[in-house]
Amino acid sequence: MSDNSGLPDHAEVRFDCTGHATGKMRNDLSVMMKLPFEEGPFEMATDEGSFHGGDATAPPPLALFVAGLTGCIMTQIRAFAKRMGVSLKDLDVETRVIWDWQAKGRIYETAPKSFEIDVLIDSDDDQDKVVDLINAARKGCFIEQTLGRSNTIRHRMKARGGWIDV
Repeated sequence: MSDNSGLPDHAEVRFDCTGHATGKMRNDLSVMMKLPFEEGPFEMATDEGSFHGGDATAPPPLALFVAGLTGCIMTQIRAFAKRMGVSLKDLDVETRVIWDWQAKGRIYETAPKSFEIDVLIDSDDDQDKVVDLINAARKGCFIEQTLGRSNTIRHRMKARGGWIDV
């Protein structure tokens, strides 16, 4: 066992999300942590503005993505500061994510261009100790670690004969 609240030294962390199209471009989502323990469901929504024909009744998916990245690193900094004995008097994070967008006829294609995260920490501790905290938080942030690696994303479609890979 580790010293992380009774969790084992190694565990799988799993989240499941179901989405249902409910408006012009609105999607109602239900997210649930399944492993290493159950938490949720967390109900949220996405929508698009007029560019995609939506009503802007909820944030667009990219806003939730950038918020998730920002919140993830902030959470890890705050949690790890306690464990590493680093004082935090104040914490702000400013995140910029830039994508390239290219028209392809009536649709478009995108590609990530840059992820920039500025961390503003007010601490009485030495700079080296704060840098160590940020580096530990980077390694503990699930989203940052996902973005920093090559990933395979599998898509399946429900067909008459069962599931098919797309």
